Amino acid sequence: MKASAIAYPIQGLIKYHGLRDEELRLPYHDSISVCTAPIRTLTTIEFGYREDSAAFDGKVARSREMERILRVVDPLRALAKERSGFKMVSENSFPSNIGLGASASGFAALAVAASAALDLELGLEEISRFARRGAGSASRAVTGGFSRWYAGKGDEDSYSHKLAGPAELDMGIVCALVPAHKFTDTAHKDVVTSPFFKARLEYVVEALDKMERAIFARDIDRVCSLAETDTLLLHGITMTGIDELILWRPDTVRVILEVKKMRQEGLMAYFSIDTGATVYINSRFQDVKEVRSRVEALGIETIECSVGGEAKLVKEELF
Repeated sequence: MKASAIAYPIQGLIKYHGLRDEELRLPYHDSISVCTAPIRTLTTIEFGYREDSAAFDGKVARSREMERILRVVDPLRALAKERSGFKMVSENSFPSNIGLGASASGFAALAVAASAALDLELGLEEISRFARRGAGSASRAVTGGFSRWYAGKGDEDSYSHKLAGPAELDMGIVCALVPAHKFTDTAHKDVVTSPFFKARLEYVVEALDKMERAIFARDIDRVCSLAETDTLLLHGITMTGIDELILWRPDTVRVILEVKKMRQEGLMAYFSIDTGATVYINSRFQDVKEVRSRVEALGIETIECSVGGEAKLVKEELF
């Protein structure tokens, strides 16, 4: 009754913002993302204990954190008719809470490991439904690669489906790390108060179709361009909600301006920013080292990434 799994964090391409159901974490609309490797979360879980305990990155999970973990584990435990407690330990290979999608990879790895430890024979799309309860984006980290999360009408039909795997698009990603505490849940609640939120719900239908077609056509330039446009629209809504959340920092803007300069000079590079200040620079894989060099010349720390695969079981254990 013990298993370990790894999952890769995600970058939103056509991002989701706002939850129509916070308990089940059901979004207002579909979204598409790409997993970023080699950064990952490793999670080990074992059942058969008297009570539940969890720790991540050396810290004991408490209150709100434990509540989110139980949202994933309890439904799986009920499905398996298992009544014992569990021990869970999770570690990230990258900094958390700076906009790199640690909650996505964390809950994806948890859902895959818990399903296996409970001997549940579930496919990844089915597991994505359980991962979603911890963090919406975790659903897409389960299926990996380029994945679409269907908003659905309820719990049963809100799941993730893989559109393309890591080997199908030659895309490179540079993460420009801009430390700043992010308020994802606050932003999700705030977004519906923006006067532009209704317009986004209308816009996103066509944007999703365009992104899916670009992925199927293996058109990296189009994929990256659409993600940049969606970033600007998303943060425009974040900034115009009732709390006027401005998540970017001066270094965020410096990276944006440098990316625009690269493109003017003929280097294919586009920026993408999830709910936070850290910037993804998307490009062709062969151009990643040049892009990274340009960003590091600004004095900003970077991580070089490629497209990551689906969440999977591993033999490596944390206890």
